[in-house]
Amino acid sequence: MKILVVGASGRVGSDLVKQLLKDNYQVIGTTRQEEKLFNDDNYSQLDLDITADKDSIQKQIDKDIDAIYFVAGSGGKDVLEVDLHGAVKTMQAAEDNGIKRYIMLSTVFSLDTSKWNNPGIADLKQYYICKHYADQWLVNNSSLDYTIVQAGALKERAATGKVTINDDSAGENSIKDVATTLAAVLNANNTIKKVFSMQNGETAIDEGIAKL
Repeated sequence: MKILVVGASGRVGSDLVKQLLKDNYQVIGTTRQEEKLFNDDNYSQLDLDITADKDSIQKQIDKDIDAIYFVAGSGGKDVLEVDLHGAVKTMQAAEDNGIKRYIMLSTVFSLDTSKWNNPGIADLKQYYICKHYADQWLVNNSSLDYTIVQAGALKERAATGKVTINDDSAGENSIKDVATTLAAVLNANNTIKKVFSMQNGETAIDEGIAKL
């Protein structure tokens, strides 16, 4: 399979690419960095500007790609252009190029506005608004075979290999566990047209995914 990872140089993106390469997929990673991120025969790199117009983005995306991951993020610096509009343009480009599988890394409670006054979320209101409408577009305005993975707080710590799915609390995640979960949903057909939240827990990742 040929996989496009939008945001390959990010914290989750880099771990996701490593996992996909380990699983022997052909991976194209997007980054604005000139230096090649991974020294692997199955890896190539694309300088994709998701703030460009949709047609420019579409022309850079190969039509023989089997799946797209969107794991890019602005880090709060340009949420409208990157986290919302940039994401939607990649969805539109995927549809126009006949690419069906699209996996979105989102944030916990992105679609549940009743939770937005919770501590830790209220301070990220602009980001949450952008993720909300990007996710809404993917679910309601696209024909893509989407999966939306809503991760709790990302932490630089050792992987656990275990998750809790769709808990009522926000929770926290090892970044490596988020990457492993994203990789696991790629060929899990039961996750198509599904939105789920994740945090570190007591269930093996593959087992948790299988129960969705």
